[in-house]
Amino acid sequence: MPKHGKRYRSNLESVDREKLYEPSEAVSVIKGFQAAKFDETVEAHIRTGLNVRHAEEQLRGTISLPHGLGKEMTVAVFAKGDKAREAEEAGADHVGAEDLAKRIEEDGFTDFDVAIATPDMMPVVGKLGRILGPQGKMPNPKVGTVTNDVSKAVSESKAGKVEYRTDRHAIVHMTIGKLSFDEKVLLENYAALIDEIVRARPAAAKGRYLQSITLTTTTNPGVKVDPARTRGIAEEAAPVG
Repeated sequence: MPKHGKRYRSNLESVDREKLYEPSEAVSVIKGFQAAKFDETVEAHIRTGLNVRHAEEQLRGTISLPHGLGKEMTVAVFAKGDKAREAEEAGADHVGAEDLAKRIEEDGFTDFDVAIATPDMMPVVGKLGRILGPQGKMPNPKVGTVTNDVSKAVSESKAGKVEYRTDRHAIVHMTIGKLSFDEKVLLENYAALIDEIVRARPAAAKGRYLQSITLTTTTNPGVKVDPARTRGIAEEAAPVG
């Protein structure tokens, strides 16, 4: 195992590893960590009780967090003709067809957060599944990234609409902001994510749905959050502004 630095060890001492924290307490602990030299990302890792080997227990959707992610979203669009022009006018960063697919396949170009495709481009885009799939960037009609309304899809993605999904261990990994965000802002983003995950619970899900939740940052230890606390979260901190 790699040895952790002095700052990590110091931050670890401020975490009770046996405790399930209230959401507001967990955010306070994270905000109290000694900061790195860059603005770290705050992440939520939600372990569900889903059996993701069954199609009816897959969890996947999109969410726009109330305060965004604290980053500029980079969008790639696979489209031709008028649809390509629509994408460019909506602010897409990379627009192309076979040329864009070739760049991804041959050069390994994946320097974007979201990929959108018109339905007619899917025979081309489908061949990129082994590259884009593991990164969670494969366009999918279920989450609105395979669409003829590319202008709307680009605008929503630029505004911070992001996809969430369970991995093969039934865990949802999701960014909820930056460490520089106010506690209330982080708490409201966290609350919105939990609300969405609870709302999207598959009908086929059995047993305990939310198994465990951990909040952490890019270089810091995790803080366990009580998964039973899913209501009234955003009211726990003082109002923003």
